[in-house]
Amino acid sequence: MNYSIRELRKNEKKILDTFLYEAIFIPEGAAAPSKDIINQPELQVYVKGFGESKGDLCLVAQVENEIVGAVWVRIMNDYGHVDNETPSFAISLLKEYRNYGIGTELMKQMLIKLKKQGYKQASLAVQKKNYAFRMYKKVGFEIVGDNDEEYIMICRL
Repeated sequence: MNYSIRELRKNEKKILDTFLYEAIFIPEGAAAPSKDIINQPELQVYVKGFGESKGDLCLVAQVENEIVGAVWVRIMNDYGHVDNETPSFAISLLKEYRNYGIGTELMKQMLIKLKKQGYKQASLAVQKKNYAFRMYKKVGFEIVGDNDEEYIMICRL
């Protein structure tokens, strides 16, 4: 599949709402939540005011003229929060663009970008049943904690 990866433009920030919704893991057989779920405070932390704080970075994958995936990081008190020096990851792709290696490449490029900016590590939370867990391990994330539903993972840069 032909795609390119680039930084999110300022006028494209609203697209993060789409990818925040797409990032919600829906277990096999479960019904998808309504799109307004992204308005809950614990999810708004990923997108509200994005680009206004130090450490807010976003890369997007584009096929022709369509943004099909996004990876973004920010220092936030989210599910994967470990400390106030560690950016937390969010990533998703439109369903029809999954399993082509685009997500892996987005992750790798963001990790390179974070390292160049002097970060020592990055974190994320992933539900234990989420197939993306294997990809996170492949790009260098390790489990540092868990709860009933999720792993907390860190990638040292």
